[in-house]
Amino acid sequence: MATLTYAYADLTAVVGPLASFAEPHSYDLCEEHAVRLTVPRGWEVLRHVGEFPAPIPHADDLEALADAVREAARVEPGSHLDHEVEAVTGRRGHLRVVPTVP
Repeated sequence: MATLTYAYADLTAVVGPLASFAEPHSYDLCEEHAVRLTVPRGWEVLRHVGEFPAPIPHADDLEALADAVREAARVEPGSHLDHEVEAVTGRRGHLRVVPTVP
């Protein structure tokens, strides 16, 4: 992935590593399109040399992922499934012990 940023005043398109936040006149591209990008006559393209590294996950992204996993794993209190989980796995609070399968 790469980010394309236009500098209209300089008639320049800059193709670099994926930006971690959105900016005006910036667009995210896959690596194939980043490499093949062309610009109008009179414009210049400045390209990142080498591979486009994967973006570093932002703490907010990781927290949102953790929240989604917690929400998906949540069992409604008092449900039939909740009692089965306690009996089979030995649930204690948010931790549980899963028995080995013979």
